[in-house]
Amino acid sequence: MRHDLHLSRGPASAFAAMAFFWGAFAALAPALKDGAGLSDGGFGLALLAATGAAVAAMAVAPAVAARTGPRGLPASVVAVGVTMGGLGLVDGPVGFTLWLALACAGMGLMDVLMNAQVSRLEAASGRTLMNLNHGLYSLVYAPVAVAAGVARWAGASPEAIFAALGLGTVGLAVLSRRGIGLIAEHHHAERRPVPPGWALLAPAGAIVCLAFLAEQAAEGWSALHLERGQAAGPAASAVGPALLGLTMGVGRLGGQVAAQVWSHRMLLAAGASLAAAGAALAAWAPVLPLAYLGFAALGLGLSTIVPTTFAWVGARLGAGAREGAIARLSIVGYAGFFFGPPAMGGVAELAGLDAAFTLVAVLLVAIPAVLLPALVRGETALIRAGHAPVRTGEGAISGSAAPRPTGR
Repeated sequence: MRHDLHLSRGPASAFAAMAFFWGAFAALAPALKDGAGLSDGGFGLALLAATGAAVAAMAVAPAVAARTGPRGLPASVVAVGVTMGGLGLVDGPVGFTLWLALACAGMGLMDVLMNAQVSRLEAASGRTLMNLNHGLYSLVYAPVAVAAGVARWAGASPEAIFAALGLGTVGLAVLSRRGIGLIAEHHHAERRPVPPGWALLAPAGAIVCLAFLAEQAAEGWSALHLERGQAAGPAASAVGPALLGLTMGVGRLGGQVAAQVWSHRMLLAAGASLAAAGAALAAWAPVLPLAYLGFAALGLGLSTIVPTTFAWVGARLGAGAREGAIARLSIVGYAGFFFGPPAMGGVAELAGLDAAFTLVAVLLVAIPAVLLPALVRGETALIRAGHAPVRTGEGAISGSAAPRPTGR
């Protein structure tokens, strides 16, 4: 794992930069909202505008990547760092909303570029690296959130905290240049691009969407479910979302190890099945410890779904196609964040949160039962059209098998 982290240290620094922003934002959200003079509804609209800016940036990311090549990622990290440090230059609701939208646009661009760069490194090295990099985000996010909260408690302003993190992010841009030579060398040797048809991207996007929907459901509703269904107090109910974050970070590190042995299909099927069982257990657990176990299983299962799906699709494409495919997957996946909260709220209003989490379990079962076979059929269609899976490192991907270790 240390070797894999060294290999992917370029995009890994971008994942850390994203964790810098969102970890601090989560801890400072109350102070940011009050400082901008926003109501609850106004804060929600600001977040909606920011999400729209991120999606728009994702849509243009392939064109940016085509013009800038591997050097686009360091530039996007610098832009995010400068935007983070510029919080103190804005004032009022409009200024805050514009600042947040600009920051999220930069991160939407960086999101696509860093995932595509990990995919390119996987192709060049024959190693699977997605779970490790996504796990790094989770592991950096938590201590940054705690540190920002402690700094706020000690009297530091949000502007000062973001200025410090912005400076650190600009420093990370130097690291984000690592690995560019390997990527450029492989880019020239790689076969022509495989067109990312919707026969492949539609089921992959649906998988990412369902994973995001389940993650959003657990983050937003687990504490309330524990309070209502298990009579848990405020501290005990907070363990639910905390377990989700912890197990997702640990699960992605475990997924990094498992991905060297298991195929993408096996890893996705195992993760979705475990997540579905966890959601069902959390929904109907008769006692609090079993409910905790359910949310822990849900987090472990969900942890590998999105990075493994990105790795699977990226491994089937060639130079010039990965950014477009990952951008489409990200945009479709974001629908889970849009539709998840109102869907959970509507079902909870009609039938209760136990039924809402049961619905999450049923949707997750659709991944191994329906979407994975559709993804394999889409891959088969590419092969029949004359676009065999690209070679990665020293071994070729055959069928749905993952790249095998090539050693140190």
